[in-house]
Amino acid sequence: MKPMYHIGFGDSHKAKYAILPGDPGRVERIAALLDEPRFFHQNREYTTWLGKLEGENVLVMSTGMGGPSTAIGVEELCQTGVTTFIRVGTCGGMQLDVVGGDLVVATGAVRMEGTSREYTPIEYPAVADLAVTNALAQAARALGHTCHTGVVHCKDSFYGQHAPERMPVGDELRYKWQAWIKAGCLASEMESAALFIVAQALRVRAGTVLTTVWNQERARAGLPNPETHDSSDAIRTAIDAIRILIRAGS
Repeated sequence: MKPMYHIGFGDSHKAKYAILPGDPGRVERIAALLDEPRFFHQNREYTTWLGKLEGENVLVMSTGMGGPSTAIGVEELCQTGVTTFIRVGTCGGMQLDVVGGDLVVATGAVRMEGTSREYTPIEYPAVADLAVTNALAQAARALGHTCHTGVVHCKDSFYGQHAPERMPVGDELRYKWQAWIKAGCLASEMESAALFIVAQALRVRAGTVLTTVWNQERARAGLPNPETHDSSDAIRTAIDAIRILIRAGS
């Protein structure tokens, strides 16, 4: 088939599974844990490697930051034959028991971003695929990682979260932030709402596993607030989840 305009390749990869980090710098590191890893393609923010798990081809492709580039990547990968997507990313904790270094497996996402609104009305929920989510939670438990499952918050503005006082709509941002916390939101990130809505619209499967980098609410409360930038646990969890899905014939 003709190469996709943004990701730059067609269906020659023959992969049904894709691992999606945001950062292009993580792609090779993730692919190194697959069998027979090799560089596949690079265009714009989309760096792609190809490998195997349990004899099945698996892509690892970066999406860049935010919903728009994630949605484009998923749309085009789906056209090339990918049907299962796992985002491996980072987040900031919101609940006080979500500590730096913990994993968060998202069951759904708050749609406080713009991309998903161009797919479905805002009343439609952004929900992860159940089989993929269960595989991620099972893999995390088997690896002995501290893992929280629940709803995450997605936004478009990193600094709107971290410096709302600078924003003309700062009062609204602070009010909604507290509302999400009171509702039980576990952590904040930028891509899962778009990923889940696009996957639902395309009738494919998607899940998310996140490394908690820090928790600004713990810092605000005067609690210990460890910080980590090591995504190894989330990466291993995603890979083992794909193994579970392949072995289950799904």
